[in-house]
Amino acid sequence: MQIADLVERIAGDALPVRVEAYDSSATGPEDSPVTVRLRSPRALRYMVTAPGELGVARAYVSGELEIDGDMHTALTLLAGMDVPALHVRDVLAALGALGPRILGRAPVPPEEIRTRGRLHSKLRDAEAISHHYDVSNEFYRIVLGPTMAYTCAVFPDGSSDLETAQDEKFDLVCRKLDLRPGMRLLDVGCGWGGMVMHATRHYGVTALGVTLSAQQAEWARDAIRSAGLADRAEVRHLDYRDVTPGDGPFDAISSIGLTEHIGADQLPGYFDHLCSLLQPEGRLLNHAIMRPTTRRSRLSSRGFMNRYVFPDAELLTVGEIAQVMQDHGFEIRHEENLREHYARTLGFWGANLMAGWDAAVAEAGAGRARVWRLYMAASQVLFDTNRMQLHQLLGVKTTNGHSGFPWRPDWDSRRVSAEEPASTR
Repeated sequence: MQIADLVERIAGDALPVRVEAYDSSATGPEDSPVTVRLRSPRALRYMVTAPGELGVARAYVSGELEIDGDMHTALTLLAGMDVPALHVRDVLAALGALGPRILGRAPVPPEEIRTRGRLHSKLRDAEAISHHYDVSNEFYRIVLGPTMAYTCAVFPDGSSDLETAQDEKFDLVCRKLDLRPGMRLLDVGCGWGGMVMHATRHYGVTALGVTLSAQQAEWARDAIRSAGLADRAEVRHLDYRDVTPGDGPFDAISSIGLTEHIGADQLPGYFDHLCSLLQPEGRLLNHAIMRPTTRRSRLSSRGFMNRYVFPDAELLTVGEIAQVMQDHGFEIRHEENLREHYARTLGFWGANLMAGWDAAVAEAGAGRARVWRLYMAASQVLFDTNRMQLHQLLGVKTTNGHSGFPWRPDWDSRRVSAEEPASTR
């Protein structure tokens, strides 16, 4: 039996891509925009010993499986496959016909991680964050571009470039938080300091950002000094749990892309802690990836995302997050779903990675670059198809019913920069 025969047995007539194997057999449409290449028997071993997405990911990350063509196109086509149901013994029998060595185990790629210790303890969270974010600041610059913003951008229109959209994202958060000169802002999970610097430069606040990534903190401090903002902006390598009321009190808190890492069981304590750091009528903007429905399972501990990208990450629904916020000190005042914006953001990041592929591989290694190529394209498909969403939830710490909100807040009008006259905006 040739490899193409096995692929046809599994996929039937549903195969939308070309498949070419190391034994010179091939199947699938010859005019497909994508070709999947099985480069060695080890690719099949990965897929047999870890069925599903994890085995395919191991084969791709290790280089035993190659994707020729656009990765997003490939995953979009494969996601639409209607694979007939096969009994496991039928697949194993077919594989056995290819030779006994096919069924042997293959080494797990070194880019895969399994965190240890108590889930969401400070030590384990630090390990998980370091795995993803302490890859290389230069690698992230290649992928993210000059803004170094690693969360969903907000595109004013279909022609906006990534840098414009990331600036608009930070500004939208500032507007929802109603930032004004003299206020004090806390940005938890601050990344490379983009929100801290935007709020300080354009809204006249004093800002503190905290991150568990040492490399992010180092980059952010240098960027703040270079921008001449060190008198009003600060980034610390610090767990959000170690921010104290003595560091504030804060008039507003932004949490952009952090809730996914907190864990469902820790969310009550998370929002309790943030609420304790806020002044009365202070606002919290929570910006996070969420599941569209509780009927979809959370991220699997044996899935590609957990083992290679975001260890220990947990995705909840907007209703679940809103309920915990309401139960722990916040009145919800606004909600917005930016799902399509994240799909477009990921498209830009993927294009940046491919344009700088050789430099990315030189900086972080081929396996790590492959992880990012696969994860960004897969995430784009998930947002495209409404299997993941991006929500902003705005809460306020009310006091005796006083919220400080105007009758009809205006989120759409950009404010005049704290450092620029109105004529320049």
